[in-house]
Amino acid sequence: MSGVREWLQTAREERWGILTDLAFAVVWVTIVETINYLLGPPTLVYYTLMLAGIVAYFGFVWNFELATERQKQ
Repeated sequence: MSGVREWLQTAREERWGILTDLAFAVVWVTIVETINYLLGPPTLVYYTLMLAGIVAYFGFVWNFELATERQKQ
Protein backbone atom coordinates (compact mmCIF):
# COMPACT_ATOMS: atom_id res chain seq x y z
CA MET A 1 0.00 0.00 0.00
CA SER A 2 2.86 2.40 0.73
CA GLY A 3 4.06 1.95 -2.86
CA VAL A 4 0.77 3.35 -4.14
CA ARG A 5 1.02 6.33 -1.77
CA GLU A 6 4.56 7.07 -2.93
CA TRP A 7 3.48 6.82 -6.57
CA LEU A 8 0.56 9.21 -5.98
CA GLN A 9 2.82 11.71 -4.19
CA THR A 10 5.34 11.57 -7.04
CA ALA A 11 2.56 12.03 -9.60
CA ARG A 12 1.32 15.14 -7.76
CA GLU A 13 4.81 16.65 -7.62
CA GLU A 14 5.43 15.91 -11.29
CA ARG A 15 2.06 17.41 -12.28
CA TRP A 16 2.88 20.70 -10.54
CA GLY A 17 6.34 20.64 -12.10
CA ILE A 18 4.88 20.15 -15.56
CA LEU A 19 2.30 22.90 -15.00
CA THR A 20 5.04 25.26 -13.82
CA ASP A 21 7.12 24.45 -16.90
CA LEU A 22 4.14 25.05 -19.15
CA ALA A 23 3.25 28.34 -17.47
CA PHE A 24 6.82 29.59 -17.80
CA ALA A 25 6.95 28.62 -21.47
CA VAL A 26 3.62 30.30 -22.26
CA VAL A 27 4.63 33.51 -20.49
CA TRP A 28 8.08 33.59 -22.13
CA VAL A 29 6.77 32.96 -25.64
CA THR A 30 4.05 35.57 -25.12
CA ILE A 31 6.67 38.14 -24.11
CA VAL A 32 8.88 37.33 -27.10
CA GLU A 33 5.94 37.38 -29.51
CA THR A 34 4.81 40.74 -28.12
CA ILE A 35 8.30 42.18 -28.59
CA ASN A 36 8.38 40.75 -32.09
CA TYR A 37 4.97 42.20 -32.94
CA LEU A 38 5.60 45.66 -31.50
CA LEU A 39 9.22 46.21 -32.52
CA GLY A 40 9.62 43.96 -35.55
CA PRO A 41 13.26 43.06 -34.82
CA PRO A 42 15.39 40.99 -37.22
CA THR A 43 14.87 37.23 -37.21
CA LEU A 44 18.19 36.69 -35.41
CA VAL A 45 16.96 38.77 -32.46
CA TYR A 46 13.73 36.78 -32.35
CA TYR A 47 15.57 33.45 -32.20
CA THR A 48 18.07 34.80 -29.69
CA LEU A 49 15.23 35.83 -27.40
CA MET A 50 13.66 32.40 -27.77
CA LEU A 51 16.97 30.73 -26.88
CA ALA A 52 17.40 33.11 -23.96
CA GLY A 53 14.23 31.54 -22.59
CA ILE A 54 16.17 28.33 -22.00
CA VAL A 55 18.74 30.17 -19.89
CA ALA A 56 15.98 32.09 -18.10
CA TYR A 57 14.11 28.87 -17.36
CA PHE A 58 17.09 27.14 -15.78
CA GLY A 59 17.92 30.30 -13.84
CA PHE A 60 14.34 30.40 -12.56
CA VAL A 61 14.40 26.73 -11.54
CA TRP A 62 17.81 27.05 -9.88
CA ASN A 63 16.76 30.13 -7.89
CA PHE A 64 13.49 28.46 -6.89
CA GLU A 65 15.38 25.43 -5.58
CA LEU A 66 17.76 27.67 -3.63
CA ALA A 67 14.84 29.56 -2.11
CA THR A 68 13.06 26.38 -1.04
CA GLU A 69 16.27 25.01 0.50
CA ARG A 70 16.80 28.23 2.48
CA GLN A 71 13.19 28.21 3.61
CA LYS A 72 13.59 24.66 4.95
CA GLN A 73 16.57 25.70 7.10
